[in-house]
Amino acid sequence: QVQLVESGGGFVQAGGSLRLSCAASGRTFSSYAMGWFRQAPGKEREFVARISRSGGRTYYAGSVKGRFTISRDNAKNTVYLRMNSLKPEDTAVYYCAAQTTVVDERVVVPTRAGFYGYWGQGTQVTVSS
Repeated sequence: QVQLVESGGGFVQAGGSLRLSCAASGRTFSSYAMGWFRQAPGKEREFVARISRSGGRTYYAGSVKGRFTISRDNAKNTVYLRMNSLKPEDTAVYYCAAQTTVVDERVVVPTRAGFYGYWGQGTQVTVSS
C-alpha cells in the first residue's frame, strides 16, 4: 500500500512557474514508476509525465514537453513536477500516481490512468491570463 500526498499547487500568472511535490508513504516508493496526471473541469483526466523507478527515464505529454520536468528523490520518497512557462490551459487539478501494472516499456509507455493503482488527492493549479 502506498499513500500519496500532493502539494505545491496554487494560483499563478501565465508565464510563471510552480513546483509540485508528491510525498509517498512506505518503504517501497522506489519500486514504482511514478506519473503525473491532470484533470480540468469538464474534461477527462489526462497524462502529463512519467518517470521510471530509478529516475533515469522520463516521458512527457506533447502539450507539456519542454516546459515541465518530472524528477524524483527516492531517499525522500518524493516525486516532483517542475512547471515553467505556464499557460491558462494548464489549469487543472494535478494528481500524482504510482504505476502498479508492469509493462514492457520497449513496447508501451504507460500513459493511461489504468496502469496506475495508487493516487493522491490532487492539488489545484490555476493559471490566469
